[in-house]
Amino acid sequence: MGYAEKRGDYWRGRYKIASGKYGTVKNEAGAVIRFRTRREAEQAANDAEAKVRAGTSRNPSAGRITFGEYVNRWYAAQDLALSTMQNYRRHIEEHLLPEFEPVPVRDILDVDVIAWERKERAAGYAESSIRTWRSTLHLILADAVAEGLRESNPASRRRGRGKRAGRSRTRAPEKTVTTALGILLIAERAALLSGRDDEFVAVVLAGFTGLRWGELVGLETGYARTGGIRVEWQLYELDTGELHRCPPKDDSYRTIDTPDWLARLVAEHIARTQPKPCPCHELTYVFSGHRPPNGAARRPGATLVDVARLAGVSPATASAALNHPEVVATETHERIAKAIADLGYVRGGASGELAAHWRRSNFATWLFQPAATGWYPTKGQRLAVRPVPILGEPWPGIPVRGRNAAGRADACWLPIARGLTPHGLRHTHKTLMEELGTPGKLMDERMGHADGSVQARYSHVTPVMRRRLLDGLTGSWSTAMEERRTLAPGSPVAVLDRLLRERGTQ
Repeated sequence: MGYAEKRGDYWRGRYKIASGKYGTVKNEAGAVIRFRTRREAEQAANDAEAKVRAGTSRNPSAGRITFGEYVNRWYAAQDLALSTMQNYRRHIEEHLLPEFEPVPVRDILDVDVIAWERKERAAGYAESSIRTWRSTLHLILADAVAEGLRESNPASRRRGRGKRAGRSRTRAPEKTVTTALGILLIAERAALLSGRDDEFVAVVLAGFTGLRWGELVGLETGYARTGGIRVEWQLYELDTGELHRCPPKDDSYRTIDTPDWLARLVAEHIARTQPKPCPCHELTYVFSGHRPPNGAARRPGATLVDVARLAGVSPATASAALNHPEVVATETHERIAKAIADLGYVRGGASGELAAHWRRSNFATWLFQPAATGWYPTKGQRLAVRPVPILGEPWPGIPVRGRNAAGRADACWLPIARGLTPHGLRHTHKTLMEELGTPGKLMDERMGHADGSVQARYSHVTPVMRRRLLDGLTGSWSTAMEERRTLAPGSPVAVLDRLLRERGTQ
């Protein structure tokens, strides 16, 4: 039991902390509370001792620690995956510290959190991002509550608070998806933009398997097997530029069944490119980067592959026309010379060295987004959003690069799927499976999702389900290929051109 102790003209409350140890009732600032009556002091002492017994008492002076001091200590105590630690650091340094760093942990109120959210929203950040940052703040302050630095978590959302009729204004926009034909057309454009077939194979593979970005970039040749893609690792890009090899998200190891046509497409890609071990991991990956590594000299402009595609010849023939013109037919040489002039190709202007792996932002910004929308994005203050300039023949067009590209172009691409992102291909694959009536258990397996419900525990994937899904994906691909052939019987992308011509002879 607590007791009151007379101290001159006031009373103070004393309570038992441990055997032989007593504490004095203090306020939030750590100062001893001076009670006017004995009864008030005894009641406060009893309340404080009850909290000690319940394990909920806290040191009032400890609450004076600022958020900045506490979060530094909190971050240093975490022992998580590098990717998670990087995300926490980014959330803290870029969004939480600018607002809460000098504020004592105990003084952060729910109104402060709401005001911070409004500032982030006014700055143009997406609702999904703001929710993620608030979740990090909630996690940090929850640990502060557990340590006794404060009594409640101001970042907690109270149920029903602020609800409105109709659609919530904080709802994130719906993810954009496309169709099987959309996957095919975007893959073709991405290959045209990169100047090689690799991006065609990668986009098709992502759209018809639902691989995560890190799983696609981190796909090793040994795991691209006949009949299935084995997901054992992913490559996670850190802020330092290092690509960290780590297990897939949530340890979602799995084998994704692939139709015969897709397995053959990947196998032929590996045989054609003959990938070598990368310098960063000494492992052989299915896909490599499409640009020179950071720091390598590079001149933007048309490549020899672009010239070959426009002239309708192989890159070897285009190279021979430049180096040994006497071995190339006159008519072919003239076509190549015209393509060089149309595209503004400058011989020897670009580095032949390519980065070992794609960079997520480069791939999304300079290949995927222009392929899906037909527009290049902004680039700081230097370049405004602009359409991709192309030469319209052969269809769907050859991108024009270099000086006065817009002046030399005669067409531009129409959008295929505005707002689609590389991650949107994962949503697209799930949507394709829904259209095919795929059981939820099999969809979760392919996507790497875990369903802990009773229904999921008592349902199982059968060979019949797998075969039905593969047949459905093959049908979707065949339909998309036929629709593509009606637009043009061939393609400047070599791998797609071969597939189209093979289909035309069947």
